[in-house]
Amino acid sequence: MEILVIGAGVGGLAVARSLLAAGHRVRVFEQAPARRTGGAAVTIFSNGAAVLSDLGVSLDGVGGRIDRIDALTSDGRLRTSMNLAHAADRFGFETKAISRRDLLGRLADGLPDDLVRYGVSCQSVTQDRGQVTAAFSDGSTATGDLLVGADGHHSVVRRCLWGEGVVQPATFGTWQGLSPIDIDLTGSSLHLMITGREGACGLMSAGDGLLQWWFDVRWSPADPRPAAPLAELRRRFGHWASPVPEVLAGASEDDLGFFGHHWNKVRQVWGEGRITLVGDAAHTMPPTLGQGANQTLEDVWVLGRELAKGGDDPVVRLRAYEKARYPHISLVSRLARRSPANWRIPPVIGRLFPETSQTTMLARFSNRLTASAV
Repeated sequence: MEILVIGAGVGGLAVARSLLAAGHRVRVFEQAPARRTGGAAVTIFSNGAAVLSDLGVSLDGVGGRIDRIDALTSDGRLRTSMNLAHAADRFGFETKAISRRDLLGRLADGLPDDLVRYGVSCQSVTQDRGQVTAAFSDGSTATGDLLVGADGHHSVVRRCLWGEGVVQPATFGTWQGLSPIDIDLTGSSLHLMITGREGACGLMSAGDGLLQWWFDVRWSPADPRPAAPLAELRRRFGHWASPVPEVLAGASEDDLGFFGHHWNKVRQVWGEGRITLVGDAAHTMPPTLGQGANQTLEDVWVLGRELAKGGDDPVVRLRAYEKARYPHISLVSRLARRSPANWRIPPVIGRLFPETSQTTMLARFSNRLTASAV
């Protein structure tokens, strides 16, 4: 089949790898002028790593391994700890933080040089009984048998299917960076999650001497951006226990980026006819579980599996993919939205969820996600 893919991010390139390997003809369209080289790091848990391995993508030599997540209070007290090494031992796929640039590079390795057409923004998608057509900002069109919208939380393809106003803002936003900050944590396999009344902080090694760091603060789309965001972060979080002050001292404004958290209610059927969605286009969620990229990769794996079955009308296979994904992704999305991490009030979390219970819950959840993709 001739398959059009809108978006050349993690989801779009992964879809292309999967469908090309199955013998389909694939064309990818991306609004950016070239492959993205910016952005911070993403966390690839065992479930995402399993899918990448199935796609022929190795993460050897890139990123930083994560064996343990420690949750701390802002004054440095340990609240709970989660062992991720057990998942690597059991399933053979370790958890890593890897820069988005490196992940996209590994996904692109071996793909045809002319696969992605850059610098064209999708404006609309239409379909008849036998074909689907995408129209682009330069006046050109492309027609295929199927179309996959992998164009993120601002998805044009989703808006064509669902209309406006579906994705809603959540209550937090994230200031983040990927920086060469020379502290002990940068060379370790420990991921710190720190919460206090001012917000939250996450710190983890991304390999090559880089530290992935972020700060979550209360946010709404109407809030004005601070004129000096790094100075504001230092004012708000600088009194927290080490290593937060050291991270803020070593951070640079040039490394700093912001994104507001958003979500949408997952639909049981998120495509229509010969069109379907993957990743944030279908299920935007807050990043509290670190599952955004991993769930996108699970989408790709299930979509490839369903299309490989053949025999049926391909429209039937697209709906089978969505039906198969719905129970799992709707659970993950709800957990991400309702996670106690969103409350950012550690004493309340501790009273409602004792530390041993939190560890058990997180470990079981991690294993369930991993097992679904292996």
